[in-house]
Amino acid sequence: MTGVELENAVRAGLEEIRPFLQRDAGDIELVEIIDDKDVKVRLLGTCVGCHVNQMTLKSGVELTIKKHAPQIETVTDISGQALEENSRDNIQA
Repeated sequence: MTGVELENAVRAGLEEIRPFLQRDAGDIELVEIIDDKDVKVRLLGTCVGCHVNQMTLKSGVELTIKKHAPQIETVTDISGQALEENSRDNIQA
């Protein structure tokens, strides 16, 4: 699978799971695919801070993406990283 085909397959997986997230006022976006095996996504809306978002990520998003692109090994949510980095910067300042 070429890089473009892989990205299209990952996006197809996200489109399949997106209606379920949107039903609860959430959403998801593809951030990047690393080494054709690791997917970084950003959860949006009510998915950010939801107490079950890690279960949704692994049991819903990751399984759906792997159905479309079996070579994907991990799916990671980076939605909290910018907040964590900003918090560290503010503490150090």
